[in-house]
Amino acid sequence: MNTINNTLKKVVDALEDKKAENIQLIDISEVSAVADYFVITNGTNMSQIQALSDSVEEKLIVNEIRPRNIEGYNTANWILMDYNDFLVHIFDRESRGFYDLERIWRDGKVIDIRSL
Repeated sequence: MNTINNTLKKVVDALEDKKAENIQLIDISEVSAVADYFVITNGTNMSQIQALSDSVEEKLIVNEIRPRNIEGYNTANWILMDYNDFLVHIFDRESRGFYDLERIWRDGKVIDIRSL
């Protein structure tokens, strides 16, 4: 298993540990120069959404993987964690439906998170 898959597995595990809903992994490497992967999920309330972000950050920092930037933490309706090769999007339910990144990035390849 390659390094990016190991890292993405850690992200998914961190999200699952905090009961994230509907975790999606999309390979956008062939359709965008922004990043290679999007991890998209949602939580049920502000505290959980922030806990999801904290969990990802804590799980990766142990391996010296730090985000380039984190946006939206204080409002927690959409937290964006930029790790260069991949972006983690953590939404509240309403914002996830409104922005519908899965539809916008449908040209990407959906990856089964169980295959990591």
